[in-house]
Amino acid sequence: MTVDPEERTVAMHRIEIDDEVYALLQRHARPFVDRENDVLRRLLQLDAGADTVTAGARGAGDLADLVKAGLLKPGDELEHVQTRKRLTHRAVVTADGKIRLPDGSTFAKPSPALKACVGHDINGWGQWTHVRSRRTLQALREELRGR
Repeated sequence: MTVDPEERTVAMHRIEIDDEVYALLQRHARPFVDRENDVLRRLLQLDAGADTVTAGARGAGDLADLVKAGLLKPGDELEHVQTRKRLTHRAVVTADGKIRLPDGSTFAKPSPALKACVGHDINGWGQWTHVRSRRTLQALREELRGR
């Protein structure tokens, strides 16, 4: 998959898979959340969804940078509350600056992690709350950028 930074479009390629591989994808899929590509990206440990960036293009404010700066600590809890649905989604920050969901899956970026919880594209930076500080990840990222 390639991302054109000028147009922000994603080129998709079709592949053929056999029934056995398809069954494996189905076993690893989160119902009503994952598409086949999402499962493959998770199993191959690639960043999923719109938050994918070119290698080496990380800027100040990635989760690993927030951990390095002490704004996040390994084991810190993140939460997102869906008030109307009366659901609370929780995750934990890992030592390497990733987000681990209760099912054990990890994500390098907040938006794909939250998408895995709620089932649709969502701004993880603005919607995940750092429980200890009661601030959004976006607020923590902006603090780091201001340093």
